[in-house]
Amino acid sequence: MEIPSLVRRLGALLIDWVIAALSAVTLAGVHYPPAPIDKDPSETFIIIAFFVVEVGVLTGLLGRSIGKRLLGMKVENPDGRPIGVPRALLRTVLLAMVLPAIVMTDDKRGIHDLAAGSRVIKG
Repeated sequence: MEIPSLVRRLGALLIDWVIAALSAVTLAGVHYPPAPIDKDPSETFIIIAFFVVEVGVLTGLLGRSIGKRLLGMKVENPDGRPIGVPRALLRTVLLAMVLPAIVMTDDKRGIHDLAAGSRVIKG
């Protein structure tokens, strides 16, 4: 099992964010960039909701988001299977909060991975 670099993980996050933002623009009519959060937080929260649903559902069912697929990574249980939608949604909500993803263990597992019982590997 090989742990992907932080650059690769951030690249996948950026890809997933762009896809979520484009989905929100196309399907919900959100402007991009959204209005400043102190003036109208609704557009920002809509984009975050698209991100959580897209990444959470794909990760839960397939073990990888679009960004992770493109950059050769997957999220799995310790036994090597996808973590399931409820745990993937928890993981993605925590990831969207940023701080749980920044605080990491020596094996590059963030608080969001620890809470969901998941790990990111190359694959």
